[in-house]
Amino acid sequence: MADRKQAHRMGTGEGMASDLLILAGRSAYNHIRENGLAPSDIAAVLGASGAAKWLVLYGLDSAIFSQWFKGRDKPLTLFGTSIGAWKLVAAAQDDPARAFDRLKDAYIAQSYKGRPSASTVSEESVRVMGVLLDSGGMDQNLAHPYCRISFSAVRCKGLMGREDRLSLVAGMARAFGLNLVSRNLQRLAFERTVFHHPREAKPVLDFSGLPAHSVSLTPENFSQAMLATGSIPVIMNGVRNIPGAPAGIYRDGGLLDYHPAFPLAPDTEGFILYPHFFPHVIRGWFDKKMTGRWAGAELLDKTIILAPSPEFVSRLPFGRIPDRKDFVRFQDKDHVRMPAWKEAAEMSKKLGRDFLDLTETGKIKDAVRLIE
Repeated sequence: MADRKQAHRMGTGEGMASDLLILAGRSAYNHIRENGLAPSDIAAVLGASGAAKWLVLYGLDSAIFSQWFKGRDKPLTLFGTSIGAWKLVAAAQDDPARAFDRLKDAYIAQSYKGRPSASTVSEESVRVMGVLLDSGGMDQNLAHPYCRISFSAVRCKGLMGREDRLSLVAGMARAFGLNLVSRNLQRLAFERTVFHHPREAKPVLDFSGLPAHSVSLTPENFSQAMLATGSIPVIMNGVRNIPGAPAGIYRDGGLLDYHPAFPLAPDTEGFILYPHFFPHVIRGWFDKKMTGRWAGAELLDKTIILAPSPEFVSRLPFGRIPDRKDFVRFQDKDHVRMPAWKEAAEMSKKLGRDFLDLTETGKIKDAVRLIE
């Protein structure tokens, strides 16, 4: 199978010079070419795992939720894993622009001395979450007039359900081996658990590839489920026995759904909007180098990916998107990392302005490219 690393394969469409790529599956592409894109066209928004990579989307996400969707009343499903879930928790607050600012500032402000323990990283994550949920963020999510937040974590089985490093590393190796044989075999190591908005009447996304255990979000489990979706194995502790969910240890939802990719459920109208730091979708954490497993045109038929262009990325600090490895690259050098991350986030506001211009003027009809 052809390597999709070059932004899938993008077919014809006039295209235009822009810092923002608009990539769409066939059905979404045809709709945009004929009609442009309106907020009411969107049935769901996805958010991908990727830690600090999210900073390159900060300005785009803020523009979409604080301006483009402003005034909407039609229900909108939000689904993410890890930082993709956390940013959507920001989106589903009464003042999303301020919530995105709080998340951005708190995330950049993380600081570690030397190589931190899993407990230290978990504690710092709780701090960031507290800042994000400040001033009633959880209650606003659960009572939002149109956003229907949901995110996933995995309930671990076997060695992955232990906390000692040796067992956990062995469990990760086993999960990697199972995935080499078949993505479906990961159900022997993980159970996808979707924590969904209590007013989500019926699933808007089709999880049938790897079935999901469904748990309603409540004030009693919201923060624990939110922490679990971003709890990276080895780097952080797992979250044990989340209220309302089956007993066990829960970890990062990105293990199964690194860059979530699902079709819409049958009879669901509309399209999926996917602000993404990459122009390609890596379905599982263990599939990073298995390009044949990356989401293809059929799965993305109704999906619209918004991604920074290579030219934009080249202008970012260090000529690349920020990532979690910067904590290691700039160990004990916050004075280098933090300003670079702040600059990348500030630059990302241009992506938001581009998106609003493309949709408001109708130029998106010519800018969209087909995912083949």
